[in-house]
Amino acid sequence: MFQRLIEPIPSRSFFLFGARGTGKSTFLKYFFAKKNVLWFDLLDPQIEDELSRRPNSLKEQILSKKKVDWVVIDEVQKVPKLLDLVHHLIETTNIKFALTGSSARKLKYGSANLLAGRAFVNHMYPLTSSELKGEFDLNYCLNWGSLPEVFQLETDKEKQEYLRSYAQTYLKEEIWAEHIIRKLDPFRKFLEISAQSNCEVINFTNIACDVGADTKTVQSYYQILEDTLLGFLLEPYSKSVRKQQRQSPKFYFFDSGINRALNNTLTQKVLPNTYAYGKAFEHWVICEIYRLNQYLKKDFKLSYLLTKDHAEIDLIIERPGSKTLLIEIKSNDNVDDRAIKTLKQFINDIPKSQALVLSRDKKSKSINNIQCYYWQDGISKIFK
Repeated sequence: MFQRLIEPIPSRSFFLFGARGTGKSTFLKYFFAKKNVLWFDLLDPQIEDELSRRPNSLKEQILSKKKVDWVVIDEVQKVPKLLDLVHHLIETTNIKFALTGSSARKLKYGSANLLAGRAFVNHMYPLTSSELKGEFDLNYCLNWGSLPEVFQLETDKEKQEYLRSYAQTYLKEEIWAEHIIRKLDPFRKFLEISAQSNCEVINFTNIACDVGADTKTVQSYYQILEDTLLGFLLEPYSKSVRKQQRQSPKFYFFDSGINRALNNTLTQKVLPNTYAYGKAFEHWVICEIYRLNQYLKKDFKLSYLLTKDHAEIDLIIERPGSKTLLIEIKSNDNVDDRAIKTLKQFINDIPKSQALVLSRDKKSKSINNIQCYYWQDGISKIFK
């Protein structure tokens, strides 16, 4: 059991959203180890069928117990109408609820009762480097990702099979079984193409041509990835600068191992000093910052900047009450003047900003007043 950073407030009911395999159920078993808990796992077909046909049986089973502190409903999006009963029980009893979900789509578009603030919202992600502690190995995570299960597997073949199976399970259980799309083949092709363009600015038109669908369909596919918690969009920086900016978002899959599974590259090692390594390293660092921002509830706004003449800032972090951070991410282990070239172009265009370089260079240094840090040290300073 890894010590997770997430800290739900124990005095209130809460949602816990996260993709399958991120460790939601394991965390809750640890979190509620000393509580009287009644557990409903909607991945169990019999339980799902019963509660779908007779939602009131949830209330009957809860109230029939002499002492219940908490009720856990795992994968609540499978029977969204249960949330009306949960709302009622929160209002009329002292029972608290922990509600997990691996997809927000049914709840988001199905007019589900999201309890009007009576349950706080938390998210769980693959493991961060600080959660892994002594087990963290950067090259391992770039190759296999950081879903908890991959650290229980011994051979490369086991890891490959797990990640491939995960990708297939996603298609089968989250997409096809839930009737989210009408045709599976174009979406299957889209998954591979979107994985190939991970970390890049989305060209909806080109991807639509490759998939054999229209642009609106491709946009809806990306929305599905977000709703099923398989990734997130990084929007372009919203404030204008003197140079013309690109306006399409980037997309980042939630885990590097899953991205490689969808991209069919699991048998190819991600090796230092290659283009693939640089891309994977950028992916890891941005996911790490994204996860910490959510866990620590910092409310930082993350974006990127790319001009039409291809000058790019990998990550911009707008921090309430603090300087905006302009971040260049470099995978090399010896940073020099070349790393700050783009940052120098923009530091005067964005008011109250500070430039940083995050890399694998373990020696902190200042180049033309721009601070360069080993990536973990830099992230620690960002979040203090």
